[in-house]
Parts: sequence; C-alpha cells; structure tokens
Amino acid sequence: MADLDALRARWTRALEGARGPGGGPDPVPYADNLLGRWQEPQRHYHTLTHLTAVLDRVDVLEKYAGDPDAVRLAAWFHDAVYLPERSENEERSARLAERALPEAGVPQEKTAEVARLVRLTVGHDPAEDDRNGQVLCDADLAILAAPPSAYAAYTAGVREEYHFIPNDAFREGRAAILRRLLALPRLFRTPYGAEHWEATARYNIGSEWEMLSL
Repeated sequence: MADLDALRARWTRALEGARGPGGGPDPVPYADNLLGRWQEPQRHYHTLTHLTAVLDRVDVLEKYAGDPDAVRLAAWFHDAVYLPERSENEERSARLAERALPEAGVPQEKTAEVARLVRLTVGHDPAEDDRNGQVLCDADLAILAAPPSAYAAYTAGVREEYHFIPNDAFREGRAAILRRLLALPRLFRTPYGAEHWEATARYNIGSEWEMLSL
C-alpha cells in the first residue's frame, strides 16, 4: 500500500522547488487530484506503486538531471491520464500538466519543460544532450531490470490492463514492442542506468520475448 502522506510531501517538495520564491496556492489539492488519478480502477501496473518507483529512481539519478524538480513533476504527470484503450495518453497527460502547473504557481518555461518530458515518454528516446529526458526515461524503464518476481508482476499487470485484447493479438503486439526494445543500441542513457540496469533488462526482455514466441 502506497504511503499517501509521503507522496503528498514529495509532490509538495517538487512543486515548491519548481515554482520558486513566488510561491502559489496550497499544493495538497493538486497532489490529491493526481493521487486519485493514479488509483483509478483500470490500472494494474500504472498505479501508485509505479509512480513511487519512478520517483525513487529519479532520486537515484538526480545528479544527472539539469532540473531534478521538473523531472519529478514530469514523473507525477507522465501517466496521470491512462486509459489502456486509448493511444493519446501521454499527450493528454502533458496537456493536464500545462493546465495545472501554471495554476499551481509554476512558471511557464518550467511548465513547458515538464510537458515536453511527459511527451518524451511516448518513445523513450531522449537526445544525447537531453539530461532531464534521459533521467525520466531511465527511471520509467527501470522496471525492465527488476528481479524475476517483480518483472513477472509487471508483465502480469500490463496484461491485465489490456484484458480486452485477445491473447493472440496481445502476444503479437507485446512481442513487437520487445523486439523494438532489444534492437535499441542502448535502453538506458544515464551512466548509472547503463551500468546497473542495461544487462539485466536485456536478459528480462529477451526471456519474455522467447516465451511469447513459443
């Protein structure tokens, strides 16, 4: 069970760091709105557990980011809109950030950076000089390097979210995603991710792909 008070505190620290000395309205209602979204019933992997894990990994990778607070806010918003049967979740999540953050007191330039980062999670392909994007994408993909039991829970959660897709179609689509990931020269762009997560992630992805291909 996620610690909602701890998550509210993490949201407040990130928001206050992003909006600077000008301040703004009470952060808690914004946190509660997002927490409610992350607890919607259609979610089985993209839950508060995933949000917490991404925030934890951003903390690990913080030194590689140019603006860690913007990355943390992007983590909060990156799956804030999540309907498995829809294809524009990242765009709708970015637009939610563009509406909510200025109201919460975040300057326009920083709001634009958060929204850009959210949109980047469509393909997880940050540029070589995109430090913020590399941190967010590595944090989001770190589940691929999880221990076997956690990786199995992740894949089961994803399958449950797409329960409306027939088994054969799901296996074909999932296998295509895994092949695309395996074809990438690097899954992780930060030095930490490359050292600590790359090899395990490739092993996990390859094992899952082989199972789907049987």
